[in-house]
Amino acid sequence: MFKTIRNAWGIPDLRRKILFTIFIIICFRIGSVIPVPFLDMNALSNLMNANGANEGSSALAYLNTLSGGAFSNATIFAMGVTPYINSSIIMQLLTVAIPPLERMSKEGEAGRKKIATITRYVTVGLGLIQGFAYWWYLQASGVTTFTEGFSKIFAAIVIILAFTAGTAVMMWFGEQINDKGIGNGISILLFAGIVARFPYTINLLGRYWGLGLQENGAPQYLILVPLWVIIFLVVVWVITFMQDSERRIPIQYAKRVVGRKMYGGQSSHLPIKVALGGVLPIIFASSILSIPSTIRAFGVNPTKGFWAGFFAAFETTGWLYMTLYFLLIIMFGYFYTTIQYNPIEMANNLKQNNGTIPGIRPGAPTAEFIRKILSRITLIGCLFLGFIAEFPLLYSAFTGMGSLSMGGTSIIIIVGVALETSKQMESQMMMRHYKGFLD
Repeated sequence: MFKTIRNAWGIPDLRRKILFTIFIIICFRIGSVIPVPFLDMNALSNLMNANGANEGSSALAYLNTLSGGAFSNATIFAMGVTPYINSSIIMQLLTVAIPPLERMSKEGEAGRKKIATITRYVTVGLGLIQGFAYWWYLQASGVTTFTEGFSKIFAAIVIILAFTAGTAVMMWFGEQINDKGIGNGISILLFAGIVARFPYTINLLGRYWGLGLQENGAPQYLILVPLWVIIFLVVVWVITFMQDSERRIPIQYAKRVVGRKMYGGQSSHLPIKVALGGVLPIIFASSILSIPSTIRAFGVNPTKGFWAGFFAAFETTGWLYMTLYFLLIIMFGYFYTTIQYNPIEMANNLKQNNGTIPGIRPGAPTAEFIRKILSRITLIGCLFLGFIAEFPLLYSAFTGMGSLSMGGTSIIIIVGVALETSKQMESQMMMRHYKGFLD
């Protein structure tokens, strides 16, 4: 990847795109440290530390990680790219469920532009809703400076509109990277936000290491800290390997004569990636399971009885959380594959292009064969995602290093965006016919 970046830097056009992408990332990070007005920052810091937004397992910590720490500081980019991601997922599901949207998506470039416009409006709407919810949470926790009369209403309007405007600007940043930069804009911003948390993790590693060096400290950390680093590198390698893994179904195209020319007769393959759903099943599962801890963070926190045990079971180290997390990842993995891949449509496309799978009859038998392959590949991919998501939680539960558990979602996003951006740079270099740059 580093060699690809070095080669791309030597091409003026790609160098401009790289510099533009870096400029947008710098603007994003600057906005991530500018807080919205009318807040008591000391009270905000105490609130976030008490509810574990910096190193906990609630939805607050999840949002804080995706925003690169902007959420816990209530900055103008506190909502991050989460509203846009949710909007894109909603539109993707509605396109499958609502026939007019499905027809619009098949209208070519014009249809895609209309869906993109609707997605922008939904993003701003979600940003407004989330901004209001965040303001209500801050106001109920005593973080806002104005709490009575007209000044309270004015402060509420300013804070909510600031959060909403930050959402719109983040969406615009992503689209600018798509047009003038390198890689997928939203993915790049998500990548930058997660990587921005690395110094915090390194600082915690240093604290644990220092605790192990103390005379009356915990010497086990002298082994656990290097082991954590080794496991992190191994997990990155496993994700890299699985992201590029695919099942190739052989395809044979029949020969046909058109005029005086003969077409077809060649062999090809139909690639099916092992990690079909990418990180989406983990995002869906973690979002649902973080609801109980988020409710507790908003003030519902019993200390005994049934509900106290219920909330304790949904801690990331609880057996119920880990079991449901694994099962939900598998369920959402199959759900995403079902809405993305239609074996009947794939079989019909092969039949129309005179393509067949060797040993399988065209039509229904081909569709059934593809369905079985998809089912098996999806199971392998879901087990892989479940392992990546559960392993950091198990490691933190057994070692007590909970705040260092780099979530599976974060690792997969980092590796996936890095690989995608590297491949995009390689393809753009090949399009420009720069011979020898990839050697």
